[in-house]
Amino acid sequence: MAAVAFLGLGVMGYPMAGYLAKNGHTVKVYNRTSAKADAWVAEHGGSAHGTPAETATGCDFVFACVGNDDDLRSVVLGESGAFAGMSSGSVFVDHTTASAKVARELFELAAQSGVEFLDAPVSGGQAGAENGALTVMVGGEQGAYDKAEPLMQHFSKSVRLMGASGAGQLTKMVNQICIAGLVQGLSEGIHFAEAAGLDGRAVIDVISKGAAQSWQMENRYKTMLDRKFDYGFAVDWMRKDLNIVLDEAGRNGASLPVTALVDQFYSDVQELGGNRWDTSSLLARLPDKRKS
Repeated sequence: MAAVAFLGLGVMGYPMAGYLAKNGHTVKVYNRTSAKADAWVAEHGGSAHGTPAETATGCDFVFACVGNDDDLRSVVLGESGAFAGMSSGSVFVDHTTASAKVARELFELAAQSGVEFLDAPVSGGQAGAENGALTVMVGGEQGAYDKAEPLMQHFSKSVRLMGASGAGQLTKMVNQICIAGLVQGLSEGIHFAEAAGLDGRAVIDVISKGAAQSWQMENRYKTMLDRKFDYGFAVDWMRKDLNIVLDEAGRNGASLPVTALVDQFYSDVQELGGNRWDTSSLLARLPDKRKS
């Protein structure tokens, strides 16, 4: 069993850290809001600490799942950051969806202290984290991956090394590109079915048996038909991810016209007050033909 630190106990990190504890590892936790860390300890045991450095001290592995590049730097760097408490040979595993740029930056800084760094963003949402069924896409060196992979398996259904530092984040960008297009297509399909006077549930029941089937269709069509958008990844976070994608595309020359358009559609949803609605709320910006 390993000594493990976990930084960031949001809707993803809280259950992920819980699976590490349930599988017998000694887990130390840190959260910017200390009450959340105290609640986690009351539920799972382990210990809560006041800074990332204190949390990381004496640990073989340090996991993080925070909001963005700046949040990640804030828990890693400086006198109170995790790197200051980590010893040579330990492994930092970052599950934040962040840029490939920050992943490579922190990989280099970690190496200066003999610390190994993996960028390991996840897919599967809150339900995947709670059910221990996440998909983890990893960038970094093989040796560090081999050490950390058994621990990541505790909260995952699939873990794979995708390449050198930054490759995990780049793979997550592909994931978000595909989701954006799928959700927009599903929204337009439901909108069209309703405009045509069809029974939306019957339509999806039929077409989901064929080539149109997707995870988004399977898991979101009922709530979309009911115009309920409180079931998962928030629009604010999706826009953060798509901005990372579009910024990276500006560097590597990829042409992403659909992704750029859907990003603007999510801006429309934000203007409707849907910042915390889930990503299927793209439907909300289309006229509701049920009322026609």
